[in-house]
Amino acid sequence: MVSDAPEPARTGFRRTAAWLIAYALAMAYVESAVVVYLDAALAVRPEAIFPLRGASALGSLGEIELGRELATLVMLAAVGWLAGRGRLERLAWTAVAFGAWDIAYYGWLRVFIGWPTSPGSWDLLFLVPVPWVGPVWAPIVVSAALVGFGLATAARRRSRRPVRAGPGHVAAAALGGLLVILSFTVDSGPILSGGLPSDYPWPIFAAGMLLAAAAAADALRERRPGLAESAAGRAA
Repeated sequence: MVSDAPEPARTGFRRTAAWLIAYALAMAYVESAVVVYLDAALAVRPEAIFPLRGASALGSLGEIELGRELATLVMLAAVGWLAGRGRLERLAWTAVAFGAWDIAYYGWLRVFIGWPTSPGSWDLLFLVPVPWVGPVWAPIVVSAALVGFGLATAARRRSRRPVRAGPGHVAAAALGGLLVILSFTVDSGPILSGGLPSDYPWPIFAAGMLLAAAAAADALRERRPGLAESAAGRAA
């Protein structure tokens, strides 16, 4: 007999998390397989992606790749939207999906072709609006934080506990995110001109991660009720 009764919050959260992560792992498998096919067709290995080929050498593949990246973001956002029950929870599930997908993407590539050979392997991370370049460990750190804070936020919202994300938290997280993006794009000019990646500006990355993580942790922190709230609770 099929029941329409709502699931307990904890059971519903675990089931949602399991299915969403399974989706992200499967999507990562498909995307990494596509990369393997493209590398074989173009006779390119990931470790030989730099210097970047010019647009004329790629033909329409450059535009197709750009569209694929945007389509990937839409797919991850869509599953996060379907999994959540409110704007904040939907954003949290989107973060979980993105983080799990990104980590699994590198994991599948390692299984398929033995790359990345080390956490310090350089990769072309994104193309919009300029090339994002960094060692593999950096996006993995970002993705692990997205999974951790995303799950924590979704769990609190699913159990109807507050997440106190005020304007200060949002501003700090946004500034942290911009610093992380800056660390990936600061050398985009030389990379576009055919240069090779060299020194990654990890202090900028670290500052951005610490700022964003501190804002997220403070928003999720349990707060004891103040004296006025305690008195009001006893009176009720």
